[in-house]
Amino acid sequence: MGSVISKRTVLLSLCVVPLAGCVAPIPPVEVTRFHVPDQIAAGGFAIEAAPGVDAKTLEFGTYSAAVTRELMRLGFKAEGQPAYRVLVSYERTERSVARRSPVTIGIGGGSFGSHVGLGIGTSFGVGGGTKGIVLTRMAVQLKRASDSAVLWEGRAHTESPSNAPAAQPGLAASKLATALFQDFPGDSGRTITVP
Repeated sequence: MGSVISKRTVLLSLCVVPLAGCVAPIPPVEVTRFHVPDQIAAGGFAIEAAPGVDAKTLEFGTYSAAVTRELMRLGFKAEGQPAYRVLVSYERTERSVARRSPVTIGIGGGSFGSHVGLGIGTSFGVGGGTKGIVLTRMAVQLKRASDSAVLWEGRAHTESPSNAPAAQPGLAASKLATALFQDFPGDSGRTITVP
């Protein structure tokens, strides 16, 4: 009976492995945050474009909406007299990387009783060339509205293949903002990786 169960388990696990290979992995986000030692109380806020960022673009709207959503989840309010100015910047760059060589050579050996065998194999993959990688960065500063003192700031970045859903601006902005504000305000000066 035990051997039947183990055979079934092996067969089921073999069936699941190809399915897992079809799902694109979600890239992690690297986050670094800095903040003053004082507690940052939730209050009203106003989103602004950081210097050099065009606030009139749809892409800025995507990133600012993601930051707004996270701040509201933390109890901040996007209405009334703002106690904080929230400066948002972002950057998306694409680069090409070489794919792995499609040619592999393997050498193997084994012994069976008094017999020794040696084998050499060559395989040729399909593809090669280059693939696109999108690097997405986001930076946020939380400034006190009364004197523009920076109370908290964070930077996050992630990269994914250019044809992956995670490379799309909406998904990337949401993932970066969620990672930035996870466990707010976070450990000051520490870089973490958020899966």
